[in-house]
Order: sequence, then C-alpha cells, then structure tokens
Amino acid sequence: MIVFRPKPSFAFSHPAHVIAFGAGAGLVPYAPGTAGTLLAWPIGWMLGGSLPASTVLGLIVTLFALGIWACDVTGRKLGIPDHSSMVWDEIVAFLLVLAIVPRELAWQAAAFVLFRLFDIAKPPPIRYFERRYRDGFGVMFDDILAAAYTLMVLAVIKRLFS
Repeated sequence: MIVFRPKPSFAFSHPAHVIAFGAGAGLVPYAPGTAGTLLAWPIGWMLGGSLPASTVLGLIVTLFALGIWACDVTGRKLGIPDHSSMVWDEIVAFLLVLAIVPRELAWQAAAFVLFRLFDIAKPPPIRYFERRYRDGFGVMFDDILAAAYTLMVLAVIKRLFS
C-alpha cells in the first residue's frame, strides 16, 4: 500500500499540522518516526540540563495534551488517523524517556534504539491500543506505551548490571 507524502505547504498550513509534523521533521522521505525521535534528543538534553525534573514532566504532560489535539486535527484532515508523517507522538514519548534515563550517552543511545524498536514492532498491548483508539489520543498513547517498554527494559538492564 502506498501512502501519499504530505507536502510542506500542507504541513505548514495550520498550527496543528506544524505540531503534528514536528515542525517538518515528519516530512523526511524515509523513517520519519526516527527523524522525530532524533529531533527530540537534543531538546530532551537541553531540557534535562536546565529545568527541574518536575517541570520537565509537567511540560511533557502539556505537550502530550497538545499532541492529542494536533494529531487529531491533522489525522482527520489527511484522512489517515496515524499517518507516518505525524511525528509529534515520537517526540513527546522520547522526551519522556530522556527525562528518566541517565544523562549518559550510552543509556540514551540504548533508549533510542529500544524506543524505535518498540515503536516499530508494537508488541502487545501497543498494537491493540493503536487499533482501538483511532484519534489523537490513540496516536499519542501507543508511543507512550513504547516509551514504557523502553524504560522497563532499561530498568531491568540497570538492575542486572549495577
């Protein structure tokens, strides 16, 4: 199945689209979810180094709520509820991961790889929720579950090797 690629004119035609497309990160022709996750990395690094953890988590909750709106509006306009070019979900979910994992390159690189793996593979119950909720909440929530899987695996690794 070939899914059309939105043009920059669409992505920048409405504030919800700008947000959903990660300010254009989702327009890359290959692996837009990875591009969105990569965009989150330096943002998460800056936030984690300059704001208290409670402020970062509050910001992530706000960005999640904003994403519900933006992805719902954009998905309805595209006619595809969770179009691959909408990457705000990856951005917010990976910001959550980065807010929790150690601020060391090895941990963050492992978090990146695991998050992308879980986001792509969608192990249970991620795929269930992705199919059950076909709106902005569903778009955002399945990536939060991928973030939770990532954090659980990293917690086990840390426990085993510490």
